[in-house]
Amino acid sequence: MDLTKCVIGIELGSTRIKAVLLDENNNIIASGGHGWENKFENGIWTYSIEDIHGGIQACYKDLKKDVKEKFGITITTVGAMGVSAMMHGYMPLDKDDNLLTPFRTWRNRITPEASAELTELFDFNIPQRWTISHIYQAILNKEDHVKDIAYLPSLPGYTHYLLTGKKVTGICEASAMLAADSDTNDYDQGMCDKFDALVASKGYDIKIRDIFPKVLVAGEDAGSLTPEGAKFLDPEGDLQPGIPFCPPEADAGTGMVATNSVRVHTGSISAGTSDFVLIVLDKKLKRHREVDVVSTPAGSNVALVQCNNCTSDINAWVQLFSEFAEAVGADCNKEKLYPLLFKKALEGEVDAGGLISYNYFSGEGVTDIANGCPLFVRRPDSNFTLANFMRMNLMSAIATLKIGIDILKQEEVKIASLYAHGGYFKTPEVGQRILSAAVNAPVSVMESAGEGGAYGMALLAAYMLRKEPGETLEDFLDNKVFATAKTSVVMADPSEVEGFERFTENYKKAFPAERTAVEALYC
Repeated sequence: MDLTKCVIGIELGSTRIKAVLLDENNNIIASGGHGWENKFENGIWTYSIEDIHGGIQACYKDLKKDVKEKFGITITTVGAMGVSAMMHGYMPLDKDDNLLTPFRTWRNRITPEASAELTELFDFNIPQRWTISHIYQAILNKEDHVKDIAYLPSLPGYTHYLLTGKKVTGICEASAMLAADSDTNDYDQGMCDKFDALVASKGYDIKIRDIFPKVLVAGEDAGSLTPEGAKFLDPEGDLQPGIPFCPPEADAGTGMVATNSVRVHTGSISAGTSDFVLIVLDKKLKRHREVDVVSTPAGSNVALVQCNNCTSDINAWVQLFSEFAEAVGADCNKEKLYPLLFKKALEGEVDAGGLISYNYFSGEGVTDIANGCPLFVRRPDSNFTLANFMRMNLMSAIATLKIGIDILKQEEVKIASLYAHGGYFKTPEVGQRILSAAVNAPVSVMESAGEGGAYGMALLAAYMLRKEPGETLEDFLDNKVFATAKTSVVMADPSEVEGFERFTENYKKAFPAERTAVEALYC
């Protein structure tokens, strides 16, 4: 095997860091992974810098081991690499590259004043999780560290900087730090100017372009692995410097690539710890608080509905059932429980028998909830069965996402195809059927989509390495990657669509209970 014709993609996801190795035909031939979890410390959702560094190294070591076991060779070089990570967030560095605050992730809702003021200033929806909201909130809070910021990447750009020394990021991630101009494939200059003037009026000499990473699009050269980066990634010393890197990207961008959803009118849905839908647009949208406008890795405008909460509450209930199984001596670990309980959900009533839950482990932007408070509620006459309970949890996991998708439908956003990936879809058909009922459209899952963003990142590296002159990312994926891809398509029955609508009506009617619970517990 010629490793110089292979590519590596690494992605730092919410609960797992994953790496894949692709051969010259874009097939996945090896993989590695490392599990991790965010922590809620001092009111902030974060991952420690030690967990970030150690997790990247552990993931790469696992990939290296897999290659050795399968092929009897040690990775010393590859044709190209790329790294991606959870989008948004705040990682301010000083001139010596020290992190000035704990990493503030996308999951936080601690920038309400900044988000509201910037949205009005720019006449463009600026969510709380965006990097520009975080730095402006820090300014409003008069946080002392702001004066020392020399570089302000988000996690994808930070990881790339560790490995290459280059202060760059892909346009999808850039569009979720500030906003991107699809005509220039760069930050929106008007917004940059307005922000600089705004913070100057508050006594801060900050030029946002000076501290944000430079914007690159798919296929561009983003530097190469430095000797320090090689030693960091592979402390055993086998990996050699000089490997070309493609632009780092957000997990949203790599999800679009992994599901071949970068062409206009295509859509991608990711559902794991969080869930989000991305639809590539052919027109401008009205401003909606619930909808972001970001970019594909190639620079096209995308409607994004991002929800902070998806499967965490399901995982909590499965853990409870696992403990019960252990207590009664049943041989039923979580690997057996997940598919068993997911399949049980399909036996439930189409509206979950009147059961309702809110899966909010953290605050939620779409429904404007500041803090997490999972809540299960039912009427005395609700049909409380295991099947209905599991169907309720699966519907609750994507109910907030459906609220955002319904807004896009009202805007007459066209969707020619909708592809899904993530842990929610691991049990065949179940997640697809529930999601199809929510969106009233067929939902497709590709065989390769289970590898998620790491696979999408590797494909972006492959595109940079192998693209023909003038070949677009869309054509590269259509013709050289997914032309023969195996895909399963599921369309919900009309009764299931109607049932999800009834569930959503109940969900909205009972929402004051969730808001009251949050207010009572966080007062």
